[in-house]
Amino acid sequence: MGIISPLGCGVKPVWERLTAGKSGIGLIDRFDTEDFPIKIAGLVPVIEEDSEAGFDVDQVIEKKERKKLDLFTVYAMAAAKEALEQAQWLPETEEEKLATATIVATGIGGFSTITQAQHTLDDRGYKRLSPFTVPAFLANMASGNLSIKYGFKGPLGCPVTACAAGIQAIGDGMRMIRSGEAEIALVGGAEACVDPLSLAGFNALKALSTESEEPTKASRPFDQSRNGFVMGEGSGLMVIETLEHAQARGATPLAILSGYGTSADAHHITSGPEDGSGAAAAIRAALKMAELQPADINYVNAHATSTPVGDNAEIASLRSVFGDSLPQIPVSSTKSATGHLLGAAGGIESIFSALAVINDLLPPTLNLESTDEAIQDLDFVPKVARAQSTQHALCNGFGFGGVNAALIISKV
Repeated sequence: MGIISPLGCGVKPVWERLTAGKSGIGLIDRFDTEDFPIKIAGLVPVIEEDSEAGFDVDQVIEKKERKKLDLFTVYAMAAAKEALEQAQWLPETEEEKLATATIVATGIGGFSTITQAQHTLDDRGYKRLSPFTVPAFLANMASGNLSIKYGFKGPLGCPVTACAAGIQAIGDGMRMIRSGEAEIALVGGAEACVDPLSLAGFNALKALSTESEEPTKASRPFDQSRNGFVMGEGSGLMVIETLEHAQARGATPLAILSGYGTSADAHHITSGPEDGSGAAAAIRAALKMAELQPADINYVNAHATSTPVGDNAEIASLRSVFGDSLPQIPVSSTKSATGHLLGAAGGIESIFSALAVINDLLPPTLNLESTDEAIQDLDFVPKVARAQSTQHALCNGFGFGGVNAALIISKV
């Protein structure tokens, strides 16, 4: 597993910070926000400001290559480096390379490259555009560059399904391995679009929190006073394979991806149905693949972004699936600490779910002071991480366009 996130870089320090109740949300310092409505985001800390777990681009890519890549691809390369080294999967034979799939999702791809290119075009003319503009912003370039760097010649893909994309990438990799198209896969998501245009666009939808006085408290899923999500950035990737393949090469399995499901709401471009029926269908499909009953789930890492409409619809979906047993199942939202990483959310949240299973420790929902009256019967693991034996965890991801995805991660 490999993580680049607002909480830092590296699975171990990020997990320690998450379960210690730390927040990765702060003021935006990449561009002037004085006259801008959105002033906060979950930015990946750089090594100069976070010596323990900051992002050091020089450890990922040579300086002369940096101009050819958008930041979302650079983040993916850093997360892949950690995941592949941990998994000890650096294939050398042609057979191994052909057996390796690369499926890295994104919601928006190289958005900042596009906006910067437009500024160059307007201010300096078309002759000043870089020949790397298009190869940098294409959504599949995180997958493509990783495939090229490591020589992976198996299936290559890039789900671009909004905020469900990261989980769908994992599900696609699972399918490819089950069908025999690949024996091992690098899967997850990457995103880096904290940009004035993307923030202004989401602000026009009234989807973002406009708070800035206390950035760490702005993302508060399930809280009565929640008023929108906080945009984050980063990448979460994992190496997946069959148990037999892992054992044959002497690898140590960390957790089991036991079930995956996806569905469409067929309802509205930005909002799911109030009854959460589409999301519930995805969860039921994941349970079916895993051959589990709802009562077998010990923890839910909710998609919950901190928008009232989205949070309520997800709770409706969970009530539909789990019924009267839902109050006994802890549900938390790690977006309270990281913000919403859009297409990368499912990647890092699947890793958080795996870590909850591996460590029998549930990450908290930060900033939860008072829930809506209709959900006060539920356990949202408020503020403080909780030790709990966890055999099966459910991780949800839902996106614009009505796309739903659910993943079940189980103990080895």
